[in-house]
Amino acid sequence: MAGAPVRRIGLGITFRLAAVVAFGFMAVLVKLCAERGVNTFEIVFFRNAFAFIPIVITILSSGGFGMLRTSRPGSHAIRSILGVTGMVCGFAAMGMLPLTEFTAIMFCTPLLVTALSAPVLREKVSGHQWGAVIVGFCGMLILVRPDPVHMASIGVALALLQVAGSAGAMLAIRQLGSTESGPTIAFYFTVAATLVGLVALPFVWTTPDRLTLLYLVLMGVAGGIGQLLLTQAYRLAPAAIVAPFDYATLLWNGLLGFLVWNELPRVTTVIGGLVVMASGLYVILRETRKPSAT
Repeated sequence: MAGAPVRRIGLGITFRLAAVVAFGFMAVLVKLCAERGVNTFEIVFFRNAFAFIPIVITILSSGGFGMLRTSRPGSHAIRSILGVTGMVCGFAAMGMLPLTEFTAIMFCTPLLVTALSAPVLREKVSGHQWGAVIVGFCGMLILVRPDPVHMASIGVALALLQVAGSAGAMLAIRQLGSTESGPTIAFYFTVAATLVGLVALPFVWTTPDRLTLLYLVLMGVAGGIGQLLLTQAYRLAPAAIVAPFDYATLLWNGLLGFLVWNELPRVTTVIGGLVVMASGLYVILRETRKPSAT
């Protein structure tokens, strides 16, 4: 009996690392599709349409479609608008930036969530957490290298919009989480994102060749599997234990970027990424200590 919680935590960490692998493959496929001339909205459509496969499997194994009943359609709409905006900007940025640099910028999202949780969710943010946010912001400045040429980069601007959209979506998920299950939130978001891609499809469609079509299908399945693994990780182990393993994404995506595109991270990317990671880990550490302090 005493070994059961330890085993569950180990499984949770394993699922989180597996999700890192799945999302890494998804990111590579998004970037490859963009390089092959596929429009961002077409990528969004395929990413979400084929993500339904693992999401529906999860719903069926968790009690069936009855769990999709909701009394908060407005909150789901807000979460979807923010999430889809972030996804569109992120996929566009992925096609313009080195994968490692894009990934490092994404780590600013948890810090922005911490900063916004005070005014939006009325949560108390300690001085230590505000300090970590400020340090993380400095790391972000190192990452985006605030010289006129680089700051004017469309890729950097889109990546920062992805950070903002993702942070807003996370805050919306926190509010929804009090009454809605994870699969329910994921289902309605995937429906919304698929519809956005579908509406745009007649205006941006380019018929993919067989290899590109394979990339698009695998991208959607990988993204859906990543969502499934991520949900399972947080079901098995406490968030404070699972969350730090998210930073394995930088190492994994950096390796994939090197293997596929021969990308080597810039010194500023490494330094800025480490500063942002350290700030995020500090926030997680403070969150972990909160219960024991009360």
